[in-house]
Amino acid sequence: MTQKARTLRELRDSGYRIRSVREEMRANLLALLERGERILPGIIGFEDTVIPEIENAILSGHHMVLLGERGQAKSRILRGLVALLDEEVPIVRGCPLHDSPETPVCKECRERVAAEGDALEIEWIGRERRYGEKLATPDVSMADLIGEVDPIKVAEGRYLEDEDTIHFGLIPRTNRGIFAINELPDLTEKVQVGLFNLMEEKDVQIKGYKVHLPLDLVLVASANPEDYTSRGRIITPLKDRFDVQIRTHYPRNLDDEIAIMEQELPALDRFDRSVHMPDFLKEIIAQLTFEARQSSEINQASGVSVRASINNYESVLANAEKRAVRVGESEIVPRLSDLHAVHASMTGKIEIEYAADESTPSEILSRLLDRAVLAVFDRRVQVEDLAPVVQHFEQGWGVEVGDRMKSDYFLDGVRQIPGLRDAIHALGPVESPGFIAAASEFIFEGLHLHEKLNRTREGGRVSYGM
Repeated sequence: MTQKARTLRELRDSGYRIRSVREEMRANLLALLERGERILPGIIGFEDTVIPEIENAILSGHHMVLLGERGQAKSRILRGLVALLDEEVPIVRGCPLHDSPETPVCKECRERVAAEGDALEIEWIGRERRYGEKLATPDVSMADLIGEVDPIKVAEGRYLEDEDTIHFGLIPRTNRGIFAINELPDLTEKVQVGLFNLMEEKDVQIKGYKVHLPLDLVLVASANPEDYTSRGRIITPLKDRFDVQIRTHYPRNLDDEIAIMEQELPALDRFDRSVHMPDFLKEIIAQLTFEARQSSEINQASGVSVRASINNYESVLANAEKRAVRVGESEIVPRLSDLHAVHASMTGKIEIEYAADESTPSEILSRLLDRAVLAVFDRRVQVEDLAPVVQHFEQGWGVEVGDRMKSDYFLDGVRQIPGLRDAIHALGPVESPGFIAAASEFIFEGLHLHEKLNRTREGGRVSYGM
């Protein structure tokens, strides 16, 4: 079998044909399309926008750059492209540049092929060794990416202009693979020029002499749209060498945002406690992110990452889990009174546009939360249907809720407040004490936001009344 070939002669006798990286990716993508399978599993919301453009780029053999604000799955997409490489490919045994046994790049391998011929030893490497990645920062040097003269080799007696003196950098070591640069414009102009030469002329200058590097690789990158302009930090020649620019975006509907939140939730040991996150609370967490992305109080140039939704989901669930442990409940059901936990997880994900009123981040986030709750409430509940609940409070009754109260506490309210049980049933089929508590808080808060009830906060407790 081809995979067992250990010499160049065995490889040739097997009939195996070494393909370029672009040929591999193109052929494997066409095979997926023919089988009706999708590329980049786990990437949600890009099926009709970003992914078709990536497919076109791969079929065309293009270098590509993904443009988008933070938290738009750019890095995940770049890493996911490695699945389009062949599972294994043959290389010259021991070569750090993964040289093809038929067309080696480095001097040592060329000499070995000439000396050993068909007896040249080969080895097989998996696709995971054929992907390289670097986060661009101003201190990244040409030595990091391309290579540098190794003083130890010079001290051993090699001439400075000898190619053998070079210690190759990350990009040559990803030869016959995919190399990704995150935040490309953050590289200095000098390094950008070096990349341009490598992509265009297939050579670089190291310590004053040229090294020809006909590398076989696909170069991909990510960048913020503001930086990837002539007025930003990208040099025009390098920008021109990326064949396609693909614009990413945030999820365009709540369902996609929620699907990402649930997909990214880590599997944790809940110690025999079941977890139920009410659908309306999932919507509120996702809606909060949507509100932030539309708010003039938030810097939209830096974006509001999907990680905000993911971390908020985890924080709210963690607060509910603490309550379940403290009060001895077997079910973990988050409520609106757990939403205060998002202040810690959300604040670091947004940049505030400080206005004349000088609101604090906490105050701005509270307003965004109120808008998110109100938006979800209006989609799910008709205020007119809650008239009996409002009338009950108009008679002088009140209710107190909090994130440390047992769920059973809310059962009395369901029995005593007319119309509350019907409103809870309209929100979902679950009738556990945890869901009843969550739905009750949602209804009370919605009525407050519609100015039907007053709200008073005292520490971790909230009181509703007239």
